[in-house]
Amino acid sequence: MKFIDSHSHLYLEEFSEDLPEVIERARSVGVSHILLPNIDSSTVNPMLEVCKCYPGYCFPMMGLHPTSVHKNTYQEELHRVEEQLSRSSDYIAVGEVGMDLYWDKTYKLEQMEVFERQIQLALKYKIPLVIHSRDAFNEICEVMEPYKKSALQGVFHSFTGTEQEALKLLQFENFMLGINGVVTFKNSTLSQILVSVPLTRLLIETDSPYLTPVPYRGKRNESGYLQFTLQKLAEIYQTNPDKIAEVTIANTLKVFSNLI
Repeated sequence: MKFIDSHSHLYLEEFSEDLPEVIERARSVGVSHILLPNIDSSTVNPMLEVCKCYPGYCFPMMGLHPTSVHKNTYQEELHRVEEQLSRSSDYIAVGEVGMDLYWDKTYKLEQMEVFERQIQLALKYKIPLVIHSRDAFNEICEVMEPYKKSALQGVFHSFTGTEQEALKLLQFENFMLGINGVVTFKNSTLSQILVSVPLTRLLIETDSPYLTPVPYRGKRNESGYLQFTLQKLAEIYQTNPDKIAEVTIANTLKVFSNLI
């Protein structure tokens, strides 16, 4: 059984001591590809170094994360994103981008501007968009609405919303919902919500080192733990893990067609 970790930050310092072992554990349980979203200019080189060490296995994206949007630096950061995209065709997506108003709403307008400009980059370079949304559902939809019928495609990463929110996001027909370890949490309502979401619209991800699934919740997450999210989805969709793996790989390759 093979499956794809569609969102992982293996280049962060949490993996600096044992990345080869982390990669080996991922391979051993069936992870066939690991997709790496960027955060900001400080993470570009570490991310590219991981991809250089594991060619054909780890794949980079390029984008500016909303929590790295600050008034005095975001223009320069955006310039670096576009510079990287223009310089290399190795980037498989524009990501991780979007809005995050959980910690601070100070730069809400700047986040909206940065998000829209990166949508334009995804369209310009004809690559998918990986969207982060936290406490910003309405704002994300407001920015996205004009592009609903465009060629824009991608994934709403780490979906943890309501059934109504899921159905609204599914109206963006070229987008998938990314599901991670949160679905295994005892207090998560995703098990009930996903009943209304076709399996053909899901990707699986870890967001490692964050959002570690049960039975390792509270510890560092890693790509190999994706197996527990996959198993939980098999329970929800009343099928076997092989079917979940098969369908989510097809879904991932539909969005990230440049992996083929």
